[in-house]
Amino acid sequence: MINLKSEKEIALMKEGGKRLRKVVAELIFFCQEGKTTKEIDEKAEELIKKMGGEPSFKKVKNYFWSTCLSVNEQIVHTPPSERVLKKGDLLTLDVGFYYQGFHTDFSTSFLIGKLEREDDKIERFLKVGKITLQKAISQVKENNRIGDISETIEKEIYKNGYYVIKRLTGHGIGKELHEEPMIAGFLLGKKENTPLIKKGLTIAIEVIYSMGTEEMIYEKDNHWSLVTRDKSLSACFEHTVALTDKGVIILT
Repeated sequence: MINLKSEKEIALMKEGGKRLRKVVAELIFFCQEGKTTKEIDEKAEELIKKMGGEPSFKKVKNYFWSTCLSVNEQIVHTPPSERVLKKGDLLTLDVGFYYQGFHTDFSTSFLIGKLEREDDKIERFLKVGKITLQKAISQVKENNRIGDISETIEKEIYKNGYYVIKRLTGHGIGKELHEEPMIAGFLLGKKENTPLIKKGLTIAIEVIYSMGTEEMIYEKDNHWSLVTRDKSLSACFEHTVALTDKGVIILT
């Protein structure tokens, strides 16, 4: 069952998303070489509380951190640790913000450190993810279907030579961090069998992809962390969005 939101509820989520953006802006600046991902997580929790929120991810059963901080071949869900960031690492920052009863969720991927020369291969990889997310968001309109979002992600990622991590998805969001509908990064079955998009829909669209494979495996000795089977780079770009009378709005 999809829980459509009222204007008042979307307004609360919009305010939460605004505060989350401020957290992320400070946090990205803090993500520098020499920092451990644990230090970044502690900073994130400090900033979330400073902005009047609570860490969404700590409300997930058996997850004890405020962020997911995945490096290079790690995929989205990696918990913070004593791992030290190095120049040239590809970091995926995933963070959720709980404000006045509602969640918002955001993720981005970027290179650590000021490089003497940008790596064109990695820059292209990241640019494709960002553009794909924007194109996916443009499909959030009344009488479209969730399958339109999924199909757009699949088309953009594969035409550029990359791979969707098919076992991980976007999701509805609101009073719960993870709600219906599931939003796959590929078209699963017939588009007309996927949910109809209606006003009041609030979803977290996630573009989760890699350079070399669709396949993921659990990282050794880490219950939460997933890695690409071929150890190729992975990235994720995510926004929480809502469909209103004025069209789609990006809440984060």
